Amino acid sequence: MKLEEKNRAVIQRMHEAMERNGFLAQLEFWAEESLNHGHRATREMIRAVVEDIVTTFPDVKLTPITLVAEGEWVVGRYEFSGTHQGVGRHPFVHEGLLTGVPPTGRRFTAQHIHMFRLKDGRIVEHWANRDDITMARQLGLFSQPPHPLPDKPSHATASGEAFFNSK
Repeated sequence: MKLEEKNRAVIQRMHEAMERNGFLAQLEFWAEESLNHGHRATREMIRAVVEDIVTTFPDVKLTPITLVAEGEWVVGRYEFSGTHQGVGRHPFVHEGLLTGVPPTGRRFTAQHIHMFRLKDGRIVEHWANRDDITMARQLGLFSQPPHPLPDKPSHATASGEAFFNSK
């Protein structure tokens, strides 16, 4: 099996484990030491971040839409969702956006892109781009845009045709 296939399979197993056993199940797939957004992190530091996400959104889901692998890297486009039921405390989670914010009880769904570099079947590096503005708007923390955007891209809006041709 090629390296790309092995690494993609590891990330796919991680998502299956999270689906079966909850968001914290991803921790077993991280190396003891890794880079997270360019910062050195131990597995316990990753645990603190993941636990804070679960505290803030007990029903959190990170659902893969597309996974692509090349060399040591696996990149995924995801749907990230949950209900804001707790108070976030960790300053690194969502860049501190929800730190100390009382629960709104509202549900959100936003897009994420995650990049994982694996070595010996473990995540040794992670980067992500998240749509935190959409999340914050759905939670009622930011105002809505003056012109509503479609909730989810359809085949027509995926190319932008319907959105850019609307008046």
